[in-house]
Amino acid sequence: MTQSPFRILVVDDERSMREFLEIFFVREGYETVTAGDVGTALIALQSDDFDVVISDVQMPDQDGLVLLREVKETAPETVVIMITAFATAETAIEAMKQGAYDYVTKPFKVDELRLVVEKALEKKLLTTENRRLRSELESRSRPRSLVGTSGPMQTVYELVAQVARTKTNVLISGESGTGKELVARAIHDQSDRIEQPFVAVNCGAIPENLLESELFGHVKGSFTGAVQNKEGLFESAQGGTLFLDEIGEIPLGVQVKLLRAIQDKTVRRVGGNADEPVDVRIVAATNRNLQEEVARGQFREDLFYRLNVIQIHLPSLRERMEDVPLLVQHFLQKYAAELDKPAAVIDEAALERIQAYGFPGNVRELENTIERAVALSQSDRIGVDVLPPAILRPQSVEAGGRLPLEGGNLDEMLARVETELLREALDRCQGVKKKAAQLLGISFRSFRYRLEKLGMDEPR
Repeated sequence: MTQSPFRILVVDDERSMREFLEIFFVREGYETVTAGDVGTALIALQSDDFDVVISDVQMPDQDGLVLLREVKETAPETVVIMITAFATAETAIEAMKQGAYDYVTKPFKVDELRLVVEKALEKKLLTTENRRLRSELESRSRPRSLVGTSGPMQTVYELVAQVARTKTNVLISGESGTGKELVARAIHDQSDRIEQPFVAVNCGAIPENLLESELFGHVKGSFTGAVQNKEGLFESAQGGTLFLDEIGEIPLGVQVKLLRAIQDKTVRRVGGNADEPVDVRIVAATNRNLQEEVARGQFREDLFYRLNVIQIHLPSLRERMEDVPLLVQHFLQKYAAELDKPAAVIDEAALERIQAYGFPGNVRELENTIERAVALSQSDRIGVDVLPPAILRPQSVEAGGRLPLEGGNLDEMLARVETELLREALDRCQGVKKKAAQLLGISFRSFRYRLEKLGMDEPR
């Protein structure tokens, strides 16, 4: 018989029973190992993996329940079947409570045992397949377009995975350039609407007098220039996702109609007199504080609560500087391919300059920086010489000081301010450099570089 990929461990203190089960299972095509006591079985389990463990309950050194507990603790995916000549309800219940797959009583029929083992292996296969599918799902839950392994980004990935398969409206908040549209697309791609349209609109880029027509459509002759019927973005996104970027830019008049469309799931074209049903999931994004806009009367409170069912906040790049090397590598590969250039690597000095920069434009600014560097570089190494002037200039620091009347040396003044900030961070963190770097919002590598540059790298 062809050798089965499945491995069985038989544990029984009766030699005749061990030999019988070994012969039986080998004939069935299983790779079989036997042990005469719990201690020997534990040694076998430490050195090999088994799909099924078949163990007697009553044995002289330790009973099979001890082995069962050990298997469940060290190899929880291994299926355990208990066998005993002492059939008591209490023992059976206890074995099942502790995780045994099934319970067979001596004397047993070989066909009965064969069936139990086959079902146990089916369970093992199902468990393995479910684990594989979960692993695939988890890998998909981290959108390919989003890069980063930092804590704040892990929180974003988890939220995206949780909300994607719901119908709930989502509000994505964060500074400009943090990747809000990428998150919106990730939500759509992981939802059951993936086969339907994803329609994105920047509400701040459309003139106020045209925004209503863009969203809801219009009928011919409804206004000057309306020479034919036009489908709105709600209708274009039917069955899919409508991404409303910069939602805070929508004027109050259009907000009323947007609220009605979300509540009633219908739209009426400009100049039309019929409501059309729409099935659209709304994902909105803003770089404003909409609650403050509501307080100022610039954004409708009822619309805010309709949109803000679940909020995903995207961290600024300053809040996840540990992701910068990954992002740099990602953009290097992307633009080397797009610009038909050889794969590039970045010099340590250039990476240090990038990590020391504050990136007010967030990931978008970093991407533009790397694209520029790849385009200008004459070799496969990205050096300081191809970085933009903004990154090469010293960054201003708010320190409460002013330029002396007699003037001064800018580099020396900045070095003094930087030294004080580094010392204060170290003092507040009891000299722990990694914590001090996090406090200042920079990477540990950048922090260490600054200490060395300022002659502060002595032990504290």
